[in-house]
Amino acid sequence: MQVVYEDNHLIIVSKASGEIVQGDKTGDEPLSEKVKQYIKDKYAKPGAVFLGVVHRLDRPVWGLVVFARTSKALERLNRMFANGQVHKTYWAITAGRPEREEGELVHWLTRNEQQNKSYAHDREVPRSKKAVLRYRLLATSERYNLLEVTLLTGRHHQIRCQLAAMGCPIRGDLKYGARRSLPDGGISLLSRHISFEHPVSHEQVSVEAPLPPERGWELFSP
Repeated sequence: MQVVYEDNHLIIVSKASGEIVQGDKTGDEPLSEKVKQYIKDKYAKPGAVFLGVVHRLDRPVWGLVVFARTSKALERLNRMFANGQVHKTYWAITAGRPEREEGELVHWLTRNEQQNKSYAHDREVPRSKKAVLRYRLLATSERYNLLEVTLLTGRHHQIRCQLAAMGCPIRGDLKYGARRSLPDGGISLLSRHISFEHPVSHEQVSVEAPLPPERGWELFSP
């Protein structure tokens, strides 16, 4: 992980593909515990370190994760995420190129718990949830395309599912139609930028994740 922002109330890190944000049934050490240890070591804190998880990223996804360092920040950040006051953009490398260079995708997603997979429908169906995102084509290479994605709703595997439904599966994402996996088992999806009003100081916070070291991103480096 890389720390990209920290103060007394919050810390933002850029996670690597393969890391889990919070503990799960795998028993693997989660990112939250690594961040706690980082804080404990850096500030020589005795006893337990408080750290609040306010949102998550899928395990194979790279990029920015926000944690709260105080209960006050946790309560306010939870409310801000729920009310859409935190603005996030993602970068995705896709094998397909969209017909239009920018647009809005609207689907109704259903979730299969056993498969841990979502399915996109063009109209509302039983037990579906509306999913909306905006995308913009940033760059192209010989084989791949770089899309910037802004989520307007937060659904299970939303970006992965909706881009695949558009004919643009994310590189390495076998679950959603990619032809081949990546060596590390990750996918080329990056939580690239996040901005919001600081929950305590009310100053504007705006941070950007570094590009992953994974092969392929260098095609789109500045």
